[in-house]
Amino acid sequence: MTTKALLHVIQSVGLEPHEAALYLAGLKLGSAPASAYAADTKINRVTAYNYLEELVKKSIFTSAEGGRAMTYAPVAPDQLSIEARKNVEALERAMPDLRSMMGKHHRAPHVRYFEGEEGILKVYEDTLTADGSLLNFANSQIVRTFWKEYDNDYVNKRIKNGIFLKGIAPDDAIGRRVHGKDSKSLREIRLVNAKEFPIHNEINIYDNKVAIVSFSENPSDLFGVIIESKEVAETQKQIFEMAWRFAHLGEGSHKGGTKNAKKEAAEEGVRKDQLNMF
Repeated sequence: MTTKALLHVIQSVGLEPHEAALYLAGLKLGSAPASAYAADTKINRVTAYNYLEELVKKSIFTSAEGGRAMTYAPVAPDQLSIEARKNVEALERAMPDLRSMMGKHHRAPHVRYFEGEEGILKVYEDTLTADGSLLNFANSQIVRTFWKEYDNDYVNKRIKNGIFLKGIAPDDAIGRRVHGKDSKSLREIRLVNAKEFPIHNEINIYDNKVAIVSFSENPSDLFGVIIESKEVAETQKQIFEMAWRFAHLGEGSHKGGTKNAKKEAAEEGVRKDQLNMF
């Protein structure tokens, strides 16, 4: 990597151009006085001294008395990486408060579009960042045809991250097989009639996001979309809840029915009879 490229990398962790130049110089010079740094970087000696003092305050450099003048030495690149991660982690912790300060003019949805197999995998990766549960519409057979190692590569990561999934899927052979492993896979799936409600695309609703994956036999036609909007996500959560309740009523088609499902279905029949009286 060229010196110019390295300077850009160092600046990306929050250092100014002169500070980045001094850091790279320090890796070559080791412990040296400000005059040596000034000579190597062609920065004015007083300016170099002032920047070095600021870098000491930022814990990017250390200083020590070296005879007639102070000497300065940069921290190891590994330590610089740790300091950069601390800044990122601090920003992530502050993100909820920062977002809460956003006015209405900032509420336009943030939409990201992904193409091809690599793009689809990035959409799935984003769902693994969910703070809460995943609400999911999916076709168990289609996703496993597209992604042979889906259970090993994705489901196991979701379980490791402690993300619970509530899913609605077609009631077919693969759907029933996957549904049978719910207790071991940190999820609850409800099946719906595959002919009446065919599901070809996958939708995941989580946090303030809605992720949509569109499958195709042609890899070039694969695409995914992530919509980040509190309002859109809340609406989709309500739609999912309606579908979730409906799927509960239909569970008797493949499980013999639970008491609650039978009771709700019976009550629904009574309501229909009452309406027919008018």
